[in-house]
Amino acid sequence: MLENNDVLRGAEEFYFAGNQTGVLVIHGFTGSTQSMRFLGEKLAEAGFTVFGPRLIGHGTTPEDMEKTTYHDWVQTVEAGLEKLQSTCTEVYVTGLSMGGTLTLYLAENHPEIKGIIPINAATHMPDMNKYYDKLSQTDKRFVDGIGSDIKKENVKELAYEQTPVKSMGELKKLAEKVRDQLPAIEIPTLIFSSTVDHVVPPENSQEIYRSISSKERSIILLENSYHVATLDFDKELIAEKCVEFIQQT
Repeated sequence: MLENNDVLRGAEEFYFAGNQTGVLVIHGFTGSTQSMRFLGEKLAEAGFTVFGPRLIGHGTTPEDMEKTTYHDWVQTVEAGLEKLQSTCTEVYVTGLSMGGTLTLYLAENHPEIKGIIPINAATHMPDMNKYYDKLSQTDKRFVDGIGSDIKKENVKELAYEQTPVKSMGELKKLAEKVRDQLPAIEIPTLIFSSTVDHVVPPENSQEIYRSISSKERSIILLENSYHVATLDFDKELIAEKCVEFIQQT
């Protein structure tokens, strides 16, 4: 058993039964489903069947996360996709940050997905990679967390206050794997990118847009939100455009 601790309140997975269109909603690195719940609820209000899984090792303790690999996170979203496919005739996937990375991973490996919506997805973070390479030469297990990069005041993300160094290495491996396979993506794609992001360089979203092979692809710039845009000033805009994309694709 990878996890030894209880799930934090607000970090639980969520599921909303709806119509035959399913939407898989994936949270980010060291974060929790709390960051995606508003979007999930708005998608459900539009009538879709929505599932927001909790990535293994997340929403409990950093020590739990330290024991996981990116394969565990992939397993979580693969199971989530299968869950929705068992009851829905079509499935869309959206994700924030590493959730966006996992969204891209699923698109690369499951061409039957109807469309994807990565939000500030991480595919190439040179500064984090250099930091990890330096830390990996030490015995340091945890560093300060990266949560709550939010422009709106008094809004807090439910995320770990410490980041496991080992997990940074797992994110690096996942991002590199996904980045190499971006041209394999041919399904409709809507990309959201915050113009100011203190966690994932906005250039990531531009590279994703250029690299995928999708004929139907667009990018929306978020001028009034930082990294955790799904909790920031643009959260309503994101929800509105997600619903519109799904309805029109």
